[in-house]
Amino acid sequence: MNLQGLLKTIAGLALVLSMSACGFALRGAVSFPFQSIYVGLPDNSALGGELKRHLRANGKTEVSSEATQADVVLDVLGETRDKTILSLNSQGRVREFNLIYNLKFRVRDKAGREVLTPTTISLKRNLSFKENEVLAKEAEEALLYRDMQSEIVQQIMRRLALIRMDQAANNTNKTSDNNG
Repeated sequence: MNLQGLLKTIAGLALVLSMSACGFALRGAVSFPFQSIYVGLPDNSALGGELKRHLRANGKTEVSSEATQADVVLDVLGETRDKTILSLNSQGRVREFNLIYNLKFRVRDKAGREVLTPTTISLKRNLSFKENEVLAKEAEEALLYRDMQSEIVQQIMRRLALIRMDQAANNTNKTSDNNG
């Protein structure tokens, strides 16, 4: 083996070792600390449908049709989509828009105690605009909103996986201990 081949082998080995040492790992299946959840979004809602599909895909979590039958309830406190002008051209016509998608939600347990306090997820995307491509830009805008919706669903899934069910009970016990 020549010197150049040896250096390539060492560099490759160093790269593999550095990747394994950095903590990089593919995301596996999400594990939730509850068996059932009620999602406070209508079935005909695009966000609600996608979130319920992802929760069911887990295989271990049941999406309840009644809030009273679920271990936890995800309440959507607000969902907004905004479109603001980001920049204008020299003639004063719109050149870019800023698309904003906000979702505010909380999670409660069976007893009504918050296990996840009100949380807001806010995403932004820029959309260039050309007057002669209006239909294409409308389709691009819809695609960007769908992309943001999918990202919000992924963020909700990660936050649901981090919920600590015992924390809500402990907070309630501490409150009642202080009062008595």
